[in-house]
Amino acid sequence: MQVAVVTFDGFNELDSFIASAVINRCRRDGLEAFITTPTPVVTSMNGVDVTGQRSFDFVTEADVVLIGSGVKARDVVADGQLLSMLPLDASRQLIGAQCSGALVLSHLGILGDMPACTDIMTRPYVEARGVTVLDVPFHAEGNIATAGGCLASHYLGAWVITRTLGEEAAREVLDYVAPVGENDEYVERAMRAIHAGELTPR
Repeated sequence: MQVAVVTFDGFNELDSFIASAVINRCRRDGLEAFITTPTPVVTSMNGVDVTGQRSFDFVTEADVVLIGSGVKARDVVADGQLLSMLPLDASRQLIGAQCSGALVLSHLGILGDMPACTDIMTRPYVEARGVTVLDVPFHAEGNIATAGGCLASHYLGAWVITRTLGEEAAREVLDYVAPVGENDEYVERAMRAIHAGELTPR
């Protein structure tokens, strides 16, 4: 099972790297995430240059696609050619968005009438698209999920693991990455957020 962590120029390091790192704790179980970029190199919002592990062609092959966040999200959604390189299919892929990634999903027509989570800066732009923005860190319906707030990115990663390998696998990964001495609290909080944010398909 392969995960495309879609990462645009101007990306937020926390959003792309945390989700990717959490998921890649499951490589031995056949679940692997790749930083997937529209150009060979992208530069983060803080000036960090990153070489993509996969090109956008990989998006159509991936079992899971996570749309990362960044300071250039409005430039991304204004670029029709770039959006056309993201032919997502929620009938066969798990699709998630982190923060301003929800704006991208909205422009791709993926959200429909589903409410979403996003960051406070992106919220008005998502709402302007007619999407209801929730004051929670995570929400999922069927194969589509959104997370709001940089440090909610591990919820998105744990959701992917739960949906592909099961809850026990997600708990094991969260326990490993949790701050020492806060393991139980950290794991339970994450799983509560995921379960509270999940709805069956409409």
